[in-house]
Amino acid sequence: MTVTTAMPARGLYAITTARSGVPLVDHVADVIDGGARVVQYRDKSRDAAHRRREASALLSVCRKAGVPLIINDDVELAATMGADGVHLGRGDPDPAAARKHLGNHAIIGVSCYNQLARAHQALAVGASYVAFGSFFASPTKPQAVRADIELLKQARRELACPIVAIGGITPANGGALIAAGADFLAVIGGLAGDLPPAQAAGQYAALFTQHQEEHTP
Repeated sequence: MTVTTAMPARGLYAITTARSGVPLVDHVADVIDGGARVVQYRDKSRDAAHRRREASALLSVCRKAGVPLIINDDVELAATMGADGVHLGRGDPDPAAARKHLGNHAIIGVSCYNQLARAHQALAVGASYVAFGSFFASPTKPQAVRADIELLKQARRELACPIVAIGGITPANGGALIAAGADFLAVIGGLAGDLPPAQAAGQYAALFTQHQEEHTP
């Protein structure tokens, strides 16, 4: 596996979802134009051929923009497509096995929910970044466990890796997560609403610019 795009320092982490009437590849291109710094391809269907086609098309878009493409759950698809990495949750392959299969330069993310100990364990076996959440009520995963902002602050103190916050994040509440230590805001539904995708993404990207301006002497 050859990885050509590195994990950026911070920014909007866009997770794909279907948007009525809009081809996925066009939606992702618009989200990148709006400021997304990472894209995760998430498709829970069992149609392997469909997933390969979509992943291949998205990889072309991401490569052109210099944005890493992460594959949700599927280590083999990530390896086959030459994607930049994989994101793993409960029930997915072990991060150590994924690292061995994908190589030293692959980006490997791990969902840690509300468990700081899980984050420490993931990093010890080769994870590149960790994700916590859901911080707010999420229409994508209404039964998701909830994480609180104090966990995020503690993770920032203890972990020397990029930290992703996920779950019900909006432009109105995302700034507090950045201030608490999140390097990335992972967003699904917030990029597939009524606003044009580029405009929606721009609202999230602006939160990082605002935080940087507020903390620059």
